[in-house]
Amino acid sequence: MTAAAPLDAVPASASWRGELNQLLRLATPIVLQRLGIQMMGLTDAVVVGRYSAKELGYHALGWTPTIIILASAIGLLSGIGVITARRIGEGRPELAGVVLRRGLVYALQIGVGSTALLALGAPPALAALHMDPDLARGAGRAAVVFSLSMIPYLLSTALTYHLEAMGRTLPGLWSMWVANGLNLVVDLWLVPGGFGVPALGAVGAATATAISRVFLCVWVAVAVLRGPKAVVRGLLSKPVREPRAEAEQRRVGYGAGASIAAEVAAFTGMNVIAAWIGPLSVAAWAVTQSVASIIFMIPLGLAGAVSVRVGRAYGARDRAGVDRATLTSAGVATVIALMVTAGVALFARPLTAIYATDPALLALAAPALALSALFLWPDALQSVLSNALRARGDVVTPTAIHMASYLGLMLPLGYVFAHPLKGGVDGCIWAVIVASYVVCALLAARFLWLRAAGAKT
Repeated sequence: MTAAAPLDAVPASASWRGELNQLLRLATPIVLQRLGIQMMGLTDAVVVGRYSAKELGYHALGWTPTIIILASAIGLLSGIGVITARRIGEGRPELAGVVLRRGLVYALQIGVGSTALLALGAPPALAALHMDPDLARGAGRAAVVFSLSMIPYLLSTALTYHLEAMGRTLPGLWSMWVANGLNLVVDLWLVPGGFGVPALGAVGAATATAISRVFLCVWVAVAVLRGPKAVVRGLLSKPVREPRAEAEQRRVGYGAGASIAAEVAAFTGMNVIAAWIGPLSVAAWAVTQSVASIIFMIPLGLAGAVSVRVGRAYGARDRAGVDRATLTSAGVATVIALMVTAGVALFARPLTAIYATDPALLALAAPALALSALFLWPDALQSVLSNALRARGDVVTPTAIHMASYLGLMLPLGYVFAHPLKGGVDGCIWAVIVASYVVCALLAARFLWLRAAGAKT
């Protein structure tokens, strides 16, 4: 376990080069931690896919309702990092423990509600979508087991947001990758079966995820308790009431949660549209979406870093610092995304072969993955911009943009392109491409408008 870093581990910067250095210093371990999050899902998908293409379909659809609720819940907790960063920017780091205490109570409440909602609601909801009955039953069983990991994972997320805002990024990084190792071991045992346990397929992968997330929660909790004494006192003692800060913490979370829910609902809704085409199509979409999701962890990590950088500058009333942090992050996201785009387009078939050996699945998924490279850059940039806007107090507009672009545009386009226009899986991907450019353009316009308005005041 690493020792606590000073509270000023991520200081403000008055230059572009300094901002870039501070951003990369903060973002690199956060990106690696976010990659670890997605790697756990990748491990599950690879192990399940190599065991059975049918079970991979169960896994993908069982994850569909889970990820919508989980991602929304994670967004609801994002106020922890933003408000903690503001307190540090204001020169009041002793209140960071108070912010975390509120966040942990909130995380527990959301976790209990999410677990009940998934366990009771996912199986009948899947059965009502008019897909193959066997597919719905298998996915429902996996969704129930996935629900068991909601509470520990949301608690660990709250703790990790706090650590990152404090500049302590290594505990979250190490805990995530050790949890990944544990997840792989349990996957290899439970998915194909062995040592007296029958083959569990998708349910086995969901069980491995639950076990690993409990471990993750314990690790980051210990890291927080080993932090600065003033912060730990604020966490363990009776909290100081801050009605305005409490409301702002929830408001940031509401905006982020609604935005993420809209995006994830639209993306995972494509699972249902693909399932209406057939089992092979939903497996191909699952492969494409898995690779894109892993790549998305890079800009998501940058987005976490820009939330801290912008939050600190905003708390310090440093308008130039807010703009500098936002533009630096957008530039870094663009460079990385364009490099990754070229890699995916060139190596789509080898990447697809990691997931499956079925020739029919390879023939369908590889071209779809190559096409998906077209939405990687706008998807990266919108993530950075939306987090930067929320960290500076602009919550409503990014949320409205996400909901209109993803739910109002992408899902209907996905259905039209895939079914009436008979585009199949490629039709789903074209819908994502169109929506990604629209949301990116609108968020960029919002940032530029706020920047111009700020320059006039």
